[in-house]
Formats: sequence, structure tokens, C-alpha cells
Amino acid sequence: MLENTINHPDVVAEVTRQFARYEQALTTNDTEVLDELFWHSSHTVRLGAGENLYGIAEIQAFRATRPAVNLDRKLKNTVITTYGEAMAVCSTEFTREHTEKVGRQQQTWVKFAEGWRIVAAHVSLMS
Repeated sequence: MLENTINHPDVVAEVTRQFARYEQALTTNDTEVLDELFWHSSHTVRLGAGENLYGIAEIQAFRATRPAVNLDRKLKNTVITTYGEAMAVCSTEFTREHTEKVGRQQQTWVKFAEGWRIVAAHVSLMS
């Protein structure tokens, strides 16, 4: 019974592909894909290192004005955990060139009729 399975390989593979799409879009500032991958709802939340965004409209406005420089980063300690067929949590750490700061990112993904979407995201910078 897949509905109660944690980390079913097929579901992990689906989410991993979407997480990779997100990461590629983030580092290339592809706002069209980033907007697609967030749930289009007033209930979607993105808490960042310097911003608290509530609802897809605020998230899209933030993306539209975000500087498109120095976006490359390296991921480490990425963990993708799926719960049943329609929920996942992706957690990772990242570093950028020319800084020793480590960032952390966590996303909650839900599978809707239109596909996997981020319903909540948190980004923080550590020293």
C-alpha cells in the first residue's frame, strides 16, 4: 500500500526531479519555473533570510525584484523524504563562492492534480 509508505523509490524519484528543476531555476533566475513550482495559493509561505512572504502574490513579487547575480551555489547534505504518494520534505545546506556562510533550505512539497508544488519554504543563513 503506497499511501502509507515512507520513501517509496518512485515517489522519491519524482520529487528529486522536481527539486532539481527548482534548483536549476533558482540558480539561473528562471522566475517562470520558480513561479510554476510554488503552489498558487494565499496559503503558500516562504520565509527567507531577510523576508517573510505569505501567499503566492508576495512570493512572485519578491522573485520579480530579486537580483539575478551571484546565484550559483553548491548543495550538501540534501535529504528528500516522501510520505505516501503526495507529500515530501526536501532539506539541504548550501554554500556560495567567496563566503564561508552556510545556508539552510527546507521545502514542503505536495502533489496536486497539476503536479508537485512547494507549499512552504524556509531559507536561513548560518555563520
